[in-house]
Amino acid sequence: MERISAGPHYATYKIGDLTVTSLRDGYVDMPVRRLRQPGDKPFGDDLPPQVPLFDGALRLSVNAFAIDDGEDITLIDTGSSNAWHPTMGFLPQALSEAKIALDRIHTVAFTHTHLDHIQGLILPDGGDGFPQLSRLLVPRAELDMFRSEARLSRFHDRAQPLDPGQHLSANIEAIAAPGHEIGHTCFRVASHGETLLAWGDLVHVPSLQFDRPEVAWEFDADQEQARATRLRILALAADNAWCVAGAHLDSPGVGRISRTETGYRFEPL
Repeated sequence: MERISAGPHYATYKIGDLTVTSLRDGYVDMPVRRLRQPGDKPFGDDLPPQVPLFDGALRLSVNAFAIDDGEDITLIDTGSSNAWHPTMGFLPQALSEAKIALDRIHTVAFTHTHLDHIQGLILPDGGDGFPQLSRLLVPRAELDMFRSEARLSRFHDRAQPLDPGQHLSANIEAIAAPGHEIGHTCFRVASHGETLLAWGDLVHVPSLQFDRPEVAWEFDADQEQARATRLRILALAADNAWCVAGAHLDSPGVGRISRTETGYRFEPL
């Protein structure tokens, strides 16, 4: 897998016959207490020094990913539009920089239904983010959560259930990754022997959670399940030499995983 172009809000890679573009929606600053040690214990003075802070806060990138097979483009997550912090909502700019035509995006699939992944369906001016959208895939266990979002009401009836093992196309397969949310889903993207795993919110703070994957996130629906899933997926990616793409890995959020003596290491591409 190789990077072929990049700009302030995007980076594009070739993987086999596919083109995958990381799209930067922005960033969000979160309090350190969001990180949780086993037993739901927050960090205090014991926060490891390798974790960078910005005015005392954790800074999380917010990324979405476009997969182009030459005919159609599948978009994994959509960012937050204007539904959350003003440091987010740059997905339309990222698409423009990457020269991705909106009318080629026919499928949108969500890793899960938290607002920084779904609200980009609607632009700040109220228009449709993806006017040629013909398939909207939401993890089955989270359909009711999606349909509770009043801002997205015109999409409620258009949402189709997404199940683990489902193939979105010949190159994209959904993989169950519950814990952060009940239906949290990864997407295995494969072409000509190369594989990329777009894994949503498996890791929130890459400076810590690769080295110490037992560290969870306050907003994990089930912290113990999230830990188990993280360990399973990290091992899967490392042992199979898969590339990974993370929603909250530092932009552009694409790289490789390797094992260390006690955890894992992330190497950006």
